[in-house]
Amino acid sequence: MGSAGFVERHELYSDEQAQAAVQVVARIEELGLRTVRLVLVDQHGVPRSKHLSGEGAIAAMRSGADFSGAIFSLDTGNRVFPPPFVQGGGFGIDEFTGFPDVVIVPDPTTFRVLPWADRTGWMICDVYFGSGRPVPLDGRAQLRARLVRLREVGYGYVAGLEVELYITRLARTGIRLDETGEGQPGPAPEVEVFQRGYQFLSDARLDGIGETLEAIRDGLWDVGLPPRSIEDEWGPGQIEFTYGPMDGLAAADAMVLFRSAVKAICQRRGLIASFMCWPALPNFFPCGWHLHQSLVDAATGANAFVSDTDLLTPVGRQFVAGLLDSAAAMAVFGDPTVNAYARFRPYSFAPDRVAWAADNRGALIRVQGGPGDPGTHVENRLGEPAANPYFWLAANVAAGLDGIARAAEPPPIVTGDPYAAEGALLPQSLGEAVEALAASGVYRAAFGDALIDYLVMMKRSEIEIHAQAEDRSAWEMAEYFEIF
Repeated sequence: MGSAGFVERHELYSDEQAQAAVQVVARIEELGLRTVRLVLVDQHGVPRSKHLSGEGAIAAMRSGADFSGAIFSLDTGNRVFPPPFVQGGGFGIDEFTGFPDVVIVPDPTTFRVLPWADRTGWMICDVYFGSGRPVPLDGRAQLRARLVRLREVGYGYVAGLEVELYITRLARTGIRLDETGEGQPGPAPEVEVFQRGYQFLSDARLDGIGETLEAIRDGLWDVGLPPRSIEDEWGPGQIEFTYGPMDGLAAADAMVLFRSAVKAICQRRGLIASFMCWPALPNFFPCGWHLHQSLVDAATGANAFVSDTDLLTPVGRQFVAGLLDSAAAMAVFGDPTVNAYARFRPYSFAPDRVAWAADNRGALIRVQGGPGDPGTHVENRLGEPAANPYFWLAANVAAGLDGIARAAEPPPIVTGDPYAAEGALLPQSLGEAVEALAASGVYRAAFGDALIDYLVMMKRSEIEIHAQAEDRSAWEMAEYFEIF
């Protein structure tokens, strides 16, 4: 399991991580943890894990742990999408030839004790080849690299989360043998409405599901993720959670833990929490993930978007210009499922075109704050809640960096109706977004050809399988509803 001294030999821990590892060892021993889940967040943003003993987890912080590299060959339906036994594993990376293992290294700064599981800890892992080289398909490594590059030009990245999801109740327990899917997802589980919808921000509606929300709230508090707000949204059982500003990598880690916690707490109560964008259920409304973000001066910590006289500083405008210029290709990272694109309709509270505005919820990029406001930031309203957090944040940072590097200027700000503004329409399908990504020099320069070609191959396969489905809505439910 792993390789003796792997972490030290390849100098994989920072001073902060090394100190945290000492504290984690003490916690595991003090609490008598019997299981520690080592979590690899896959290319879809789905947590995959090995459950180790406490002793095994301590060893993994020194030596890493072997983990099947086959994970990177699987689509959202658990199908192998490249030809895996050819040289390069089907996507041109020599180390992936033959379905090999990779090495996962737990990040001790992410250690949590899970209150809903008995004597169980949890850590997010980074992913390496046996040579110590980071796996280029790992979103966490890609985000970390973008944040390093951002700091090289003098800035840090801060993000806040605004996430919608659905909670439904299982209509029956048990899984029939004919529902197992023969290696691919079987039909989506039968569910019932958990709460009536279409009374926006109703206190009574939230109170009606208060016991469940309190269990979720308490679980999140106990793992160090107290939500800033919980709100009744639009559809039946549609809930919104928000989190205030966090450093970039911490924000992505928080999204992984948040989704995992909510799903686990609900699952143990006979409920399904789904972050699928638009479940094919009667009267359901689409969900979004709005990403609030700003840059800070790396030396002083001051908000780099705050101007004394203008809506944004020059660097803030350049960041916005980068987001707008890469919006079509960025959609693959923010909206990685075929299900997400019907959301981009006029007057839907989701954007439908490339435009920006001051405090307007119809625009793709909404600027909040203004002259002298220390909370000034930009909100990207493109994403769906099923997005891989690491890829999604990294895509925003990469596009913003491109805008800064070019000293780009955004188009004129929209002061009226953003749905009637000039500007290219957002991609109307995942296919359109994938072709934009394939042609994106910005993202190829930032992430490398290996990752972009891999994502394009994977998503083209997903699109083709979806197109062949007799009932596409049923396919989307089977593919996305439970796993996300």
